[in-house]
Amino acid sequence: MVMIILFRILLLIAFAVILYTAFKFYTNPRRKLDQSHQNNEFYFWDDPENTKHNFLITYRGMMFEGEKYLGATEHAFEVLTIQVSSKEPEKLQGLERNDLYFLEEQILMKYPYAKIEWKYPINRLNIKPLPEDEN
Repeated sequence: MVMIILFRILLLIAFAVILYTAFKFYTNPRRKLDQSHQNNEFYFWDDPENTKHNFLITYRGMMFEGEKYLGATEHAFEVLTIQVSSKEPEKLQGLERNDLYFLEEQILMKYPYAKIEWKYPINRLNIKPLPEDEN
């Protein structure tokens, strides 16, 4: 009788571990990034609490990496400079200025004080600063 109860408890623990593993797999941001990259969708993967970790953006099948640099504002330390490069420069064919403006808007929503610098070969496009909101 004791062996049957122990077996049921072990079975229940194994089932819980399988459910936990499946939950962690489906909620993993890296998996979502890879899936968005394959489906040519937009996805922004970042840890805003950790300025040492770079962020990754996938957009239209292209992968971009942003390096964050901390600086001081009047009130606090914020991310002031972001250098964005392409992880796969050979896939940049068809990239337009409007795509870069969209990416800049998405980055600036998370880091409003940042100045965005595009690395080679993206910086070869004639990129103008985003127009300021006029109120």
